[in-house]
Amino acid sequence: MSIRLTENAIRKICQVMEKEKVAGLRLGVQGGGCSGLSYVVRFEAQPGTQDKVFEFDGARVFVDPKSYLFLHGMLVDYKETLLEQGFRFENPNAQKTCSCGTSFSA
Repeated sequence: MSIRLTENAIRKICQVMEKEKVAGLRLGVQGGGCSGLSYVVRFEAQPGTQDKVFEFDGARVFVDPKSYLFLHGMLVDYKETLLEQGFRFENPNAQKTCSCGTSFSA
């Protein structure tokens, strides 16, 4: 299983990569948040030496091996409305998520 991106997520990642001159989007997991684990989402200049690198029509996503255990199979979307904007996650490994969608338990 792999990380999957919607067309909206691909488009947004490519826009930021071009504008900010970064190599891709880092997705990860760290301890914390109201459900135990929080998502790490940031753009980076290059992948780490141990990272899994996924490419989607020019959009690149970096995931470290430990985070991949919690993120494989995840679908990443990007929403932009009048009330909110940002990446959204559908993670099949999450047994419970918080109401804001930024933390989960596995």
